[in-house]
This record gives sequence, structure tokens and C-alpha cells, in this order.
Amino acid sequence: MAGITIRRFEEDDKEAVKEIFTMGMSEHVPSSFMHLLKQPLTQMILMVTFCALLASSKSFLLPVVGVTLLLAGAKQLVGYLFNSYIDTSLRKDLDHIQETYLENKDSCFWVAESDGRAVGSVACLPAEREPGCMELKRLSVRRTHRRMGIAKALSRTVADFSRERGFPAVVLYTSVVQTDAQRLYENVGYTRIREFVIPEPIAKITNFTLIEYRLDLLQGGK
Repeated sequence: MAGITIRRFEEDDKEAVKEIFTMGMSEHVPSSFMHLLKQPLTQMILMVTFCALLASSKSFLLPVVGVTLLLAGAKQLVGYLFNSYIDTSLRKDLDHIQETYLENKDSCFWVAESDGRAVGSVACLPAEREPGCMELKRLSVRRTHRRMGIAKALSRTVADFSRERGFPAVVLYTSVVQTDAQRLYENVGYTRIREFVIPEPIAKITNFTLIEYRLDLLQGGK
């Protein structure tokens, strides 16, 4: 991590942080689309559509076109859902980092800086779902600066901050399609606690799940 500095967020970092988060989340659209295609309901709809159009038209062209349009629509839907999540996250806290994370002694927001610009970020605040624990949030690193240990250093910054303030554990939530993030968290000592479906109807239909991880600081967590 030569040349990388981890420091508290400053207001001049806001646009860079929002860009890092937005680009990082957008990277998961293709894997989320593949996740959707693997679901039995999706496969059944595609098969029924293909067979119905084939039976009614006596031609392979119409069912192929029909299935292609369904696939294109599904990909657009996945992109729309991710864009909606990004917009919600920006409104909820990333447009108000100072107020959300830096005005309370038990919360904070950090950036990883390289050559004078932010290349990664992470935040934490007391967890709403797990009272008494800290929650790690908004961990993201620019694609150009990955595989350099920055994400590990940022996650350890949260662990050290939480331990200093007497929190017994850090929890976080990541999605089923974020496999690189899952490996990272397990490598730095987090334990997978549970997997659950997001309560929104579209998530239930597509079986889009979140995974809860926990790092116990009282048992030598990193």
C-alpha cells in the first residue's frame, strides 16, 4: 500500500466518493442479470414464451425474437433497480456525509487517498438491525486501485475504530452477487451469519438475497 493514505473524509472528497460508489455498484449489473437468468421462474417464463410462440407461429424466428426481447427487458430492469438503489443511497447518506457520519463520536467516514485523490472509501455507524454493534458501510475501491490491500486496510480501520469505542462486534450486509466482497470479508475475519431475501417484491421473485457478516472484536477480530 505504498503511497496510500487513509484519512477522515473532507467535504472536497464528496464528488469522488459518490463516483467511486456509483461505479462500484454499477459493476454488479451483469452478475445480477446472470443471477436472474439462473432462477427457475425466469427459465420457466422463457421456455413457456418460446414454446407458445413456436406453437402459434410455426416458425423459429418469432420465438427467438420474443425471447430476445424478454432478455433485453430483464437486463433493463436489473439496470433500473441498481440505478434506483444508487439514487436512494445518494439521497440517504452520500449527499450528507458530514451530517450522517461525522457529527457523532460513534460514527465516521474515511477515504483512501493516492496522489491527492480519493480512490476508496468506507464508513461505519451504530447498527440499526443489531443494537450494540457497529455497522460497516460504503466500502468501495476504484477498479484501478484494487488488489493493493486498500479494501482490507479500510475494513481494519473500521474494526479499530469500533474496538476503541467499546463495540463488541461489527456487522455488515452484502448481496449474493458481490462474490469478491464476500471473499474479502471472510479473509479479514468476518463470519457469515445468515442469508435472507430483501423484502421488496421484485427481490422475492428473483431470489435476490443479502448476506449478513459479523466480526467479533472481543474474540480477537482483526
